[in-house]
Amino acid sequence: MLKIKGLSKTFCGIKVLDRINLDIEKASIVGLAGSSGSGKSTLLRLIQRLEIPDSGSMECDVRTGFMFQDFQLFPHMTILKNITYAPKIHKNKDHSAKASNLLKTLGIASKSHSYPSQLSGGQKQRAALARSLLMEPDILLCDEPTSGLDVATILDVVALLKSVRNMGVTMLIASHDLDFLTKISDRIVLLKKGEVIVDVALESIKDPIDYLKAFY
Repeated sequence: MLKIKGLSKTFCGIKVLDRINLDIEKASIVGLAGSSGSGKSTLLRLIQRLEIPDSGSMECDVRTGFMFQDFQLFPHMTILKNITYAPKIHKNKDHSAKASNLLKTLGIASKSHSYPSQLSGGQKQRAALARSLLMEPDILLCDEPTSGLDVATILDVVALLKSVRNMGVTMLIASHDLDFLTKISDRIVLLKKGEVIVDVALESIKDPIDYLKAFY
């Protein structure tokens, strides 16, 4: 599904990613852990082809979708128009009906004609997720999906993303929040200074948070 071999990226003379090797299997949720500056967001951006690697290779024969940390919703558009804008541009079709169904599934159908400034953080998160899903990705890349959210909303995001997997979508989720990642992931990949230092299935670890913290 996704195979990364020897991927490296340097910005301003600083090696952000150093020879990353990573395989992502279908129907899995992979947590991408690491402190700020470890290379998590850069790796997601490379997979989405928002950045170009300096070296290495990447094989991805499926569609990818990207959910940005700050949602990237257009402030002058309603939620429904935000969600349907990209599919309309890329596929030249009106996806309003499908978008409305997605908003209903994600619990924010009543906000379809509201503007981003009228939504809570959790509602913006759902809107951003709906926009990504409308592009019908096989792999969803999530960059810090719980950033700035309270504990109750984070639990909602956990349930929400698990429901997305039930739709058949594979996920790679970058977050500094180990508690969140261990609640949702099948596997954790831990980056440190641009290198993969841990790649482990959570079912094989008794106390995953304590185990992972030892590598920070």
